[in-house]
Amino acid sequence: MEIAGVNIVGNKFSKVGDNQFKTFNPEKFTNNDWIFTDANDSEIEKACLLAEEAFPAFRKISGAKRAEFLETIIRYLEKNREELIAVFQAESGLTEQRAEIELTRTIFQIQTYADLVKNNWPEKIVDPANPNREGNPKPSLVKSTVPLGPIVVFGASNFPFAYSTIGGDSASALAAGCPVIVKSHPMHAGTGELVAKCVQAAAIITNMPNGVFSNLNIQQNEIAEKLIMNSAVKGIGFTGSISGGRAIYDIAAKRKDIIPVFAEMGSTNPVVISEHSLQNHHKWAKMLADSLVNGNGQFCTCPGMIFAIESEDYDWFKADLKAELKQKAPQYMLHPSIKRSFCDLAGQLAPQELDQTITDLLVNPSVVELSGTAFISNQKAREEVFGPFAVLVTCASFEELLACMKVLDGQLTGTLIAKESELNDFQALIDIYETKVGRIIFNGVPTGVEVSPAMTHGGPYPASTDARFTAVGPDAIKRWIRPITYQNIDQNLI
Repeated sequence: MEIAGVNIVGNKFSKVGDNQFKTFNPEKFTNNDWIFTDANDSEIEKACLLAEEAFPAFRKISGAKRAEFLETIIRYLEKNREELIAVFQAESGLTEQRAEIELTRTIFQIQTYADLVKNNWPEKIVDPANPNREGNPKPSLVKSTVPLGPIVVFGASNFPFAYSTIGGDSASALAAGCPVIVKSHPMHAGTGELVAKCVQAAAIITNMPNGVFSNLNIQQNEIAEKLIMNSAVKGIGFTGSISGGRAIYDIAAKRKDIIPVFAEMGSTNPVVISEHSLQNHHKWAKMLADSLVNGNGQFCTCPGMIFAIESEDYDWFKADLKAELKQKAPQYMLHPSIKRSFCDLAGQLAPQELDQTITDLLVNPSVVELSGTAFISNQKAREEVFGPFAVLVTCASFEELLACMKVLDGQLTGTLIAKESELNDFQALIDIYETKVGRIIFNGVPTGVEVSPAMTHGGPYPASTDARFTAVGPDAIKRWIRPITYQNIDQNLI
């Protein structure tokens, strides 16, 4: 496949705008050669109109037929795997192994939604009539679901495959019967175009309605706002920063008709280590160091805060962690703007820890130490630093540790490293976690989000805009459907 820098509007390619841009190669520290054209107002209107026109037919297509569409996408992705991996690397600076893992995960996600809707979709809950109920005959009730309508998905900077063009948001929305318009992330527009062409080809060959999928290059916030405000759009999926997700949420709130915005945003993912577990300080230091640099530290589940009560073993742990991180190679940030943000935020907390001799887009993994009282009083210490960076907090007592937990905002994850015999001692912490996080991890690391029916990837604000839903696993489809009840009709007629 050729990268032509086009927008994909339904079944056609389009390139009529005036603004052009290139993506950036973090490893070579230069722009890639491809030239992309931003979508203009007419292309946004056309994509939204096509999606709106496609929806009545697409929502009626059987789950089995939509599954065929999704599985055809998989075949096109596999057919073009080598080229997809190469462009992914050129636009992200991430390794071939990481690209392979992410693409394989993405394909597994798509297959998960295909399997979900193949049979008995949508689910029905039947409550039969009871005409003989004394004094009040009971009607028959059948509860089912219907898709919301066209969904806009914002691609994520740090996951060109898994949370972007045909990542979990797009795949689950298509499985639900919702047309999808992707706002491609400008940092990996080439990867997005190639993936979008796979989706477009699959839509055509499986006879999906024209407009069931579009992929638009959009850099300017004002243009993105027009997409958000378009009346055809009935829901939004976003993975990214708190500022970006909140901006989208606030813009959508200005619409005449309110629509759901499912944004997965910032998280610092607290880790608490017990006194007994610290006796194994080297084991946990190595495991957390590996987690801290996983994906070059640019995972939403990166362990950005580590807590323990002061002790000699915690001192050893901190020394071990620093030693482990010093052995790690410098990490590529995805883009110059991300490196600037990393250096700014980390530098405010630990200017002495950042190696200013690092050039280009490389940064050294690093940590900063704070006391519990300093952590509680310093709001900056509780903000996400997107990259390989963590705050090590030493608490004077268990009560101070709990006080640290209480000032935290909502998180995707909370981790407790402790022996099973200690769990009763940490019940107060677990109780706090249950009000603050979407996933509690025992004796592990937060990086790694299994695609499973039992997974929750979300959490109280600002981890996400709606903690009742997950962005990963089969239940993520529930974001794009709503319940509906039919009264006094045979369920077989629905």
